Amino acid sequence: MGHLANRVFLKIEILSYVLLGLLLAIAVLLGMWGAAQLLASSIHAPGDTDALVVAIDRMLFVLMMVEILRTVRVSFRSGALISEPFLVVGLIASIRRVLVITLESSQANQPGRWTPESQAMVHSSMVELAVLGGLILVMVASIYMLRRSTAQR
Repeated sequence: MGHLANRVFLKIEILSYVLLGLLLAIAVLLGMWGAAQLLASSIHAPGDTDALVVAIDRMLFVLMMVEILRTVRVSFRSGALISEPFLVVGLIASIRRVLVITLESSQANQPGRWTPESQAMVHSSMVELAVLGGLILVMVASIYMLRRSTAQR
């Protein structure tokens, strides 16, 4: 009975990995299409930096999806989770958040829009940027140490 349950759960796990991989691949393709459209629109309007920043944000999102897809593929092959791809995804997500915060802060600092609310938003954004900067440094150091420890084996 235990052997049968093990085979059934293994088949369900494999099916889950395949379906997750397909969904991630579709998300990557749609994200790349959207990023290409945003880049094309930013080329036609060179003074509009918002479209360019959003396009970069989309491309970073696609990069995250590709890393997650790679993690699923590696997990499917080896049957074990590897921590480095998760750190890379976290690093990309942190960089995306920094990009979004700087875009929001730059829009709040436009002339004639400086209010106490926008000042409070900029202050909280600076705190969040400092925390994200520390997080990015920790993740980069972790990736470095992981690669260094696997190279020594």
